[in-house]
Amino acid sequence: MTDIAMHGHGVRGMKRGTLHSFNGIGDTGKFGIMFPGLVPLNAEDDALFELAEAMRDKGEPGDNPDPEGDNRSIPAGYTYLGQFIDHDITLDTTPLDQQKADPKATENFRTPALDLDSVYGDGPGIHPYLYQRDVTSFAIIPKMLIGHTAESTDQAGKKIPSLPNDLPRNQVGHALIFDERNDENLLVAQMHLLMLRFHNTVVYWLQHKDPTLKGMALFSEARRIVTWHYQWIVLFDFVERLTEPGLVTKIKTHGRQFYRFKLRPYMPSEFAAACYRLGHSMVRETYSHNRVFGPEDGTFANGSLDLLFFFTGKSGKIVGELAPDPSPPPPPLPPLKQLPSNWVIDWRRFFDIAGQGGPDFTFNFSRKLDPFIAPSLHSLPGLRDDPTEQGRREANLAFRNLRRGVQIGLPSGQAICRAMGIEPMTPDEIATGPDGEVAEKHGLHETTPLWYYVLKEAEHHYKGARLGPMASTIVAETFLGMVHGDQESFLWKRSNWKPELPCATEGHFTMADLIRFVGDVNPIGPAA
Repeated sequence: MTDIAMHGHGVRGMKRGTLHSFNGIGDTGKFGIMFPGLVPLNAEDDALFELAEAMRDKGEPGDNPDPEGDNRSIPAGYTYLGQFIDHDITLDTTPLDQQKADPKATENFRTPALDLDSVYGDGPGIHPYLYQRDVTSFAIIPKMLIGHTAESTDQAGKKIPSLPNDLPRNQVGHALIFDERNDENLLVAQMHLLMLRFHNTVVYWLQHKDPTLKGMALFSEARRIVTWHYQWIVLFDFVERLTEPGLVTKIKTHGRQFYRFKLRPYMPSEFAAACYRLGHSMVRETYSHNRVFGPEDGTFANGSLDLLFFFTGKSGKIVGELAPDPSPPPPPLPPLKQLPSNWVIDWRRFFDIAGQGGPDFTFNFSRKLDPFIAPSLHSLPGLRDDPTEQGRREANLAFRNLRRGVQIGLPSGQAICRAMGIEPMTPDEIATGPDGEVAEKHGLHETTPLWYYVLKEAEHHYKGARLGPMASTIVAETFLGMVHGDQESFLWKRSNWKPELPCATEGHFTMADLIRFVGDVNPIGPAA
């Protein structure tokens, strides 16, 4: 089977005016600046670390989070859809200490387009290890390779058989996927698996619809359908949950004002290093993962962030027989070659498929879009063992975000608001709460780091339910521009296209529709 062409990234219909300078073939691999000419914000590491320490959610690592901090407008699954999307559009391999104030010098090793290259790679011809083969001829067939879980037991000792619900892995447990970051925690790994199964289900759907469609033609049509529905979900399900219903359509109708380019999209640093890092605020400390593992009484162990990070092919800390709070902890084992079947996700708990909760499952909401970050993210796995001051800083995700913004020369949130014609928050509004007191102590309530401003803006305007006006506009315009700038996208090929797969609401398609279409909502089933 030959490979399909890589997606293009041109754009049509743009008005002439103040456009970004990226217009060469090589420029597609660069980050860029949405607001050139603004003065970078300067802040000392000591001030940033003190602010980062104040951006800590209540509770201790592994504890059930305070329900008052839940965002009941956004199910928790969208947190990890957001991480999956991020891996689809950005990959910056530059070490943090080498990043400079010129984002245009930073390489982006992902296409700035919602084209699922993180799933498909460069296609069957270039990356055949991602695809299934015929058992007799060994020829590549147009389906994604799927892995199987290892047989296990539930909390009552009942057997859960091997299931087709793991990423494909080699003999040492290494995931056979194009973007290894999608195996860095269990939830994003299960999201990647869902997209693999989505493609395969679309292939089955097409074969039933048109039995004459075979080989490369079948693969190309399946990829188109999968990618276009994914683009629709990002724009009209994901982005509009984060911003406001109708915003994408409004911008599409009236035109983008700030994310603009001559020929090809670029990755704006204001988006990638600040506005789109909103997801770190959405992370829960614990999750009701399935009926076996969760924070509830009667489960095997707490569904904590640490466990979700341990269950990857790279972990050397997975224990063979988990129990609540083992003391002393069992010794580390080598990485598992397969995910145990008792850790397969129950999607009802993460997306609104069967109502938000029921007699047999607990629903997970994301955390509010506010300046408070889960305790475990202030001491990241793999970095928390260094007891020095510098080690504590490097392990603190909030500090890493704040420092990165300064190192690459991002302006303040107030400067960007003024450049957009938006009235910025007042210093007194920034200085609210324990985090705001620290910001005021260091003068950061008047010139505020952009990432912190984004979260403070959401808290101030909408009590953490959605983004404020500045961040909403940047996020919506950037995603719309990336789809508009892809010559294989539905906006370029067929701007009036509507989803064609079965859905709950005609002409719309959501993550809940995708999961129902795949038909694997709760693979391990109810308790016996």
